[in-house]
Amino acid sequence: MELHDIWFVLIAVLWIGYFFLEGFDFGIGVLTKLLARDRVEKRVLINTIGPVWDGNEVWLLTAGGATFAAFPEWYATLFSGFYLPLLVILICLIVRGVAFEYRAKRPEERWQTNWEHAIFWTSLIPAVMWGVAFANITRGVKIDAHKEYVGSFGDLLNPYAILGGLVTLTLFTFHGAVFASLKTVGDIRVRARKLALGLGLGTAVLALGFLLWTQADNGDGKSLVAMIVAVVALLGAIGAIKAGREGWSFALSGITIAAAVAMLFLTLFPNVMPSSLNEEWSLTVTNASSSPYTLKIMTWCAVIAAPVVMLYQAWTYWVFRKRIGTQHIADAAH
Repeated sequence: MELHDIWFVLIAVLWIGYFFLEGFDFGIGVLTKLLARDRVEKRVLINTIGPVWDGNEVWLLTAGGATFAAFPEWYATLFSGFYLPLLVILICLIVRGVAFEYRAKRPEERWQTNWEHAIFWTSLIPAVMWGVAFANITRGVKIDAHKEYVGSFGDLLNPYAILGGLVTLTLFTFHGAVFASLKTVGDIRVRARKLALGLGLGTAVLALGFLLWTQADNGDGKSLVAMIVAVVALLGAIGAIKAGREGWSFALSGITIAAAVAMLFLTLFPNVMPSSLNEEWSLTVTNASSSPYTLKIMTWCAVIAAPVVMLYQAWTYWVFRKRIGTQHIADAAH
């Protein structure tokens, strides 16, 4: 296996980690409208991800940086062709971070309500847009002989991509509901389990359709195995949450995300961005990669830095592992 192949796998792992972790972040943000009944319960939900949400976004920064360094042609075509949707995602992530920090800085109800609206929308929009983006990457977009995207924003809003966006939205929201049931106590935990069950059933229908469509268009034996793992894990997550086994359900919903993303990357390889105009114009791990020397230096950096970052993040989750409820909100009585 060549270094560019290894870095394709590593970038896939980074995206899997990002969607696994940021997936329940987005889900919690959406659930502030769907699950929380009052401001105290919204605070409970936000507090479940308060210590970890910013660390989860490190995976996105690392995935983007790794793509830029390992596959500069892929990075250039992707970020120029998908400029508008990626800009929308970036703005949402910036506003979302500000909303988490500023929401409780003033006691006025209107101030807090506005930031709560921001948290909801800046969680929902990226959850959809990431699915649209990755569906288009998998399906193929209009890339010419000069490795430039020549399509329009409207070309990205095709039925397959829209279905992909609905899948990521429902899957992340289900993942977030399971996480909420795992991290809370009391009535909100019970309602989170019930909501997760309904969300899981809806997600299963959409995800099965999307994965079958993907397999029919671009799949092979390896992607079929990944699809089966994703479907079985999702059904297992639904069964586990119905039985009240939140820990198992969360692990299985995470496996669902990992297997689904792995399937998309398996259907891509050896391409990194297929051209729908001419297969010969597609970006591949070979023609889009950096020099072997650059990849070698990056590999040594990754070997040294990655374990440290992962250990630190695992420690953070361990420290903040306990459940919380409305009784833990200091001014809940008011």
